Amino acid sequence: MKNTTKLKLILLKYSVTFDMDEDENLLMTITDKRHGEKETFVHKNYTAVVRKAFVYMNKQIRNPL
Repeated sequence: MKNTTKLKLILLKYSVTFDMDEDENLLMTITDKRHGEKETFVHKNYTAVVRKAFVYMNKQIRNPL
């Protein structure tokens, strides 16, 4: 699955914010649109950050506890 498709699916459930720290790590913060819960993912590249967020989202959908 392509990054664009993953991001579109993430955006259905979460608001997304991107940032970069001084070490050039990409930070992706997702905020649940219904519950306001936040989670941040950090990695050197965009693909890895989106993959981590997508895996997290799938786990949350399967096991919402």
